[in-house]
Amino acid sequence: MSIPRYLQLHALLKEQIITGKFSEGSLLPSENQLSLQHQITRSMVRQALKELEKDGLIRKQQGKGSIVEKKENRLALLSFRGFSEVVGASDHQASSHFLRSPYKSRWGKSFFFELSHSEKKRGCVVLERLRKVDGQPVMLEYTYLPDVLPDFLDKGWVEDSLFKTLMTHYQLSIVSVEQYISAIKASVEMAAHLKTQAENPLLKINRKYATDRPGFYVYSSLYCNTEHYAISSFIE
Repeated sequence: MSIPRYLQLHALLKEQIITGKFSEGSLLPSENQLSLQHQITRSMVRQALKELEKDGLIRKQQGKGSIVEKKENRLALLSFRGFSEVVGASDHQASSHFLRSPYKSRWGKSFFFELSHSEKKRGCVVLERLRKVDGQPVMLEYTYLPDVLPDFLDKGWVEDSLFKTLMTHYQLSIVSVEQYISAIKASVEMAAHLKTQAENPLLKINRKYATDRPGFYVYSSLYCNTEHYAISSFIE
């Protein structure tokens, strides 16, 4: 089956943007120029450009044309989907490792979200993980779950994903998130993990995930290094 001409042009321009032939901030050739160069109609050129806009690789500006805007350096970490799912949906490779084995603990006295009496009474399970994209450390994640899931520390992880593990072993789904964002300076320890300089700015995100089980919430503090990847809410 032959590939439509506009998709052929879309694939060619996408490759040229990703490989750097068209640098970020530069202008693509005009619709007329692309039409003449590739011997296709202007309507097909517009379709190809629309696909590039959907990819997040260009933005249209009135009076100027199509400006290259590389989306491959953005991560949709402001959505409530899990890290592995967000990065897995992109062209990047996600990986993570535990800074220490998951463990049980008491909630901190000044926890960053208000807790119910039953949550405080039972304590929590703590996960400390370093998240990487294409081998580059981008996020420290500290996650807290109420200690009510049977044998949680003994269960195997599903595809390196907490959300998939909760669904597979406990039929728990994440349905929404409440989050607060602020900027902080990297501590010496954080900087060492994230391969940056102490005092460099980090994006801090405190989250409360609601699940489809009433009263069961998952809490996380995320510390994001945005030197290499911008953080967005957009999901393809």
